[in-house]
Amino acid sequence: QVPFAESGGGLVQAGGSLRLSCAASGSIVRFNVMGWYRQAPGKQRELVARITSGGATNYADSVKGRFTISRDNAKNTLYLQMNSLKPEDTAVYYCNSVNYFYGTRPLVDSWGQGTQVTVSS
Repeated sequence: QVPFAESGGGLVQAGGSLRLSCAASGSIVRFNVMGWYRQAPGKQRELVARITSGGATNYADSVKGRFTISRDNAKNTLYLQMNSLKPEDTAVYYCNSVNYFYGTRPLVDSWGQGTQVTVSS
């Protein structure tokens, strides 16, 4: 069973905004740290934002000040608000757990389909 289902991606012009959602198949409370990862063509998947069950957040320098991660434990859903989008944000975005707050990998290497974000210049 795929643990996560991402949605909300699309095509947007530079400077625009998108809000991504991630619905988990089970409770996300079991994951102390959740995160949004992205993979651009020809590049490795990278973690861009993370959040603890208590709401502490951390962002990659490339998205700091533009992206906001949040989670609704009652709805088992993770969100990523993306503002001031740039062409270099173009990637497939995935959600997953994070092994620890400053980790860069999920606890289980099982991924959803992701959602495509394309930013035109």
